[in-house]
Amino acid sequence: MYEFGYQLSGVSVPPGTNLLITGPPLTGKRRLALETLASGTEDGDGGILLTTRDSADRILTVYEQLADPTTTPVTVIDAVTKHMGQSVEESERVSYAASPTEMTEIGIKFSEIVESYDEQPGIDRTRVVVDSLTTLLLYANLQTVFRFMHVFTSRVENADAVGVYTIESTAHGCETMNTLTQLFDGVVRVDRDGEFTVELDADPAQIDPSD
Repeated sequence: MYEFGYQLSGVSVPPGTNLLITGPPLTGKRRLALETLASGTEDGDGGILLTTRDSADRILTVYEQLADPTTTPVTVIDAVTKHMGQSVEESERVSYAASPTEMTEIGIKFSEIVESYDEQPGIDRTRVVVDSLTTLLLYANLQTVFRFMHVFTSRVENADAVGVYTIESTAHGCETMNTLTQLFDGVVRVDRDGEFTVELDADPAQIDPSD
């Protein structure tokens, strides 16, 4: 089982679980997601952080408040910096995708990192954070994002990893939210006051990628 610490202390999920954190803007969703990452990487779990709304530098600044990325196995896939026209240099810790629209490239980079962790002694488990699905929906339609996330969450499941994803609930209609929620095994709902509820054991089998 994957156990979470910090605010989600006491919550545990089996390998292959994908969780969606949903709520209004500025309610602490990203920090909550990063806490699920830090709670495992401090114990040696591999960490993969896909950022589609902030640069690697900015999101690592937030992560550094929770754990030391230089001593824990965390790799960032940055889909922002190159898209903004800034020069980049790949490193052991940061891999760059051209933009949030390049979902095939993102998927390839993700698979490469998972495989590299599998080959590293001492890394038996992997935690994944995706921040945020809302940004993907700004660049692509619902069907495209659904198909990408269907593949992505399946890869997380097949790797016996755990995935945590954020989305701005107030930025999307009920149809969009209901469609995407089908992909996940549980939902963490954050309200405007930053309080949250955890709903596990959603049924991800009710999925029709043709919708």
